Amino acid sequence: MSYKNLEIWKLSSEIVVDIHKMTLEKLPKFEMYEVGSQIRRSSKSVKSNIVEGYGRRYYKQEFIHFLMIALASNDETLDHLETLFETNSLSDEQLFNNLFDRITILGKKLNSFIKSVQEEHISPR
Repeated sequence: MSYKNLEIWKLSSEIVVDIHKMTLEKLPKFEMYEVGSQIRRSSKSVKSNIVEGYGRRYYKQEFIHFLMIALASNDETLDHLETLFETNSLSDEQLFNNLFDRITILGKKLNSFIKSVQEEHISPR
């Protein structure tokens, strides 16, 4: 099995692409280097930390550690999205709602996945 089979990785990958497009196509130019840059980095951090954690999956505590970082980055992404919408830098309400809902769902799925890893018994190799 590969990390690419994980539902949380697939969802985070889709969100990364959509956030990237949103920041280039829907935000004012000045935001590309401000909150636009921050939201791109935080969304990519979610995906990257899922991958890094998966690579350490035989070390349960390290796996959980990286999943927790992914969850925190997901929360950060949601906060940046809300800031963009509240400041009217992102004025497309439908796009905001779509991204908000998907990022929220990803957070719930990450929480569930972390709990399942915590409860799982990994046998030594």
